[in-house]
Amino acid sequence: MSDSRLTLALESGAVALPETGRILVFGPGAGADLSALPRDRVQIVQGFAPDHDAWARRGWDVTVAPEGAFAAALVVVPRAKALARAWIAEALALTGGGPVIVDGARTDGVDSLFKAIKGQGAEVTAPFAKAHGKCFAFTADPAAFADWHPGAGPLVAGRYRTAPGVFSADGVDRGSALLLAALPARLKGRVADLGAGWGYLAGEALAAHPEIAELHLIEADHAALACARANVPDPRARFHWADATAFSGDAPFDIVLANPPFHSARAADPGLGRAFLAAAARLLAPHGQVFVVANRHLPYERDLATLFVETQEIGGDAGFKLLHGHRPRRPARGGR
Repeated sequence: MSDSRLTLALESGAVALPETGRILVFGPGAGADLSALPRDRVQIVQGFAPDHDAWARRGWDVTVAPEGAFAAALVVVPRAKALARAWIAEALALTGGGPVIVDGARTDGVDSLFKAIKGQGAEVTAPFAKAHGKCFAFTADPAAFADWHPGAGPLVAGRYRTAPGVFSADGVDRGSALLLAALPARLKGRVADLGAGWGYLAGEALAAHPEIAELHLIEADHAALACARANVPDPRARFHWADATAFSGDAPFDIVLANPPFHSARAADPGLGRAFLAAAARLLAPHGQVFVVANRHLPYERDLATLFVETQEIGGDAGFKLLHGHRPRRPARGGR
């Protein structure tokens, strides 16, 4: 969301909020500008741990699921179409028909969402266009959007359920499948899965390796972790809603598995993967090892070599490479 589009739309009268009552806000990132909203009346719904924590530190009421009824709602359009529709339907239900303000970038599908909402018979304001996006408001009978509520997610690989908006919601990510196939025949001890998603890699690893004592699934997306909790009932599994790059375990790990993200919004950001590698090195015991899958074009080999004594490429295909690091380097005492 642009820092100014919502504010300008409210100031111009293109969209309006009721003078009283609670306001529900779905999905604003940590950098979103909500300064035009009355903070004491706002509840933010944000399931991405770093953004959730950022809003909480600023003193906003933030949760992972709406609580109570609301006089109005704001939906910040996410990239996933199914998630956008789910938020719209929930916003209408919790406000008793609106008003619901929608704010989003063209690249995230705000234009098609505007057309779809009008197509459902909603009363929609003229869109306020600014900064390559649009902001508009609408009211509607919630029943007209009943089919926008998500049903059960698809069943993947015969036993995994996903949810709208989670990474690789429609099937097993190819990188994760390659990483799983490249793992040693025997894994044991304490294992961490950084960025565990909806649990495929962890679930398959636990099923194949009875000597794993514990497998910790660390995931920043609350919805994905909720899927993982249901998908991985193994008693050795431990679940952590946290930013993997900042996670601190209560004891060192023997093995870290990682399929790091490499995008921030729509822009490629190799720094995310580097932060995962640094976290792995920090979390591992002196004898520990990390197994990483990365897109072929990302230059992680140099970073891995600065963090681990032994490194090698252990496989991959035209699009992905599989990297292995063994024995994390430790900073010299005294900073030398």
